Amino acid sequence: MFIEKNRSNYGIHVRRTKTIQAAAVVIAVILLASIPVSFIRGSGNRPGGEKKELLRFWEEGSFDKVFSTSKTALLLNPMDYFMLTIHGFAAYQMGISQINNFDTLLYIDECIWSLRRALLLKDSARDGRVYYVLGKAYSCKGSDYADLAVKYLEKARNLSYNAADISEYLGLAYAATGDYRSSVEAFSLALRPDAGDSAAGIPVSANASDLLLVSIARSYMALEETESARAYLLRCIEISRDSETRCTARLLLGEILGDSGDLEGAEVQFAGIIEETGENAEARYRLGELYALKGDTARARAEWRQTLRKDPAHAKARARLNL
Repeated sequence: MFIEKNRSNYGIHVRRTKTIQAAAVVIAVILLASIPVSFIRGSGNRPGGEKKELLRFWEEGSFDKVFSTSKTALLLNPMDYFMLTIHGFAAYQMGISQINNFDTLLYIDECIWSLRRALLLKDSARDGRVYYVLGKAYSCKGSDYADLAVKYLEKARNLSYNAADISEYLGLAYAATGDYRSSVEAFSLALRPDAGDSAAGIPVSANASDLLLVSIARSYMALEETESARAYLLRCIEISRDSETRCTARLLLGEILGDSGDLEGAEVQFAGIIEETGENAEARYRLGELYALKGDTARARAEWRQTLRKDPAHAKARARLNL
């Protein structure tokens, strides 16, 4: 009985082994069929073929193709430095091109994952590009990640990777952390002064961004250095061709003037916004505040009602009208 039982078990074992082997062969064939031909040809082809193709896609601006191709490559070799970096760079480009913020953050997280993984490899030690893109990626995630944006952007700068916008991103990141002095210093570098404005007392490049001027003014306001803030806001109003940016600069300038007691000057700025844009809820609200300070309650309430016509959800105006 013992011998017979053993033989029976042996036969079953052989049949099971053959079945498993056959299944393994089928699975292997399926897996091989699912892998792109370029990978089957072996790693020797990657430097000459696949990498050149990825670089060609990059130069064409086909970041979606770079993203998907590098993602597939990383399934086979998850610690390939070239694939990790170009995948991270493509993920960043895909992220900033999205309309939906949720989609943007998905790509940004993929970028961060890929580049942080690349930093585990020795090849990344002196690669300023990785730190630069990683810092910008953390900037996209909001003020809660501003300290990490500063960390990696400073690493990039210390490696002498001087991208044109690195100082501007550093200025924004420092401001988000509350380090306004460092923010001002970074923004000042971003201005790259090649021409001065002696009348305003500030060095400003002829190509200075209007948004950059507003950003540096905000940092000066946080430092309570209002004269410097005022100079940058005036320069922004002078050079900007964007009505929304000029509106922001006028609101900030009006705030500075009003806080300093120059109510007439503040009124000019707020009224200028309405004259340029037709209507603006915040400008109307600020005008109401000015008239209230002057003791003209009727006119103040009229401005707050105008505010609510433009923006029915304006909380401060509703509170002023006891609504």
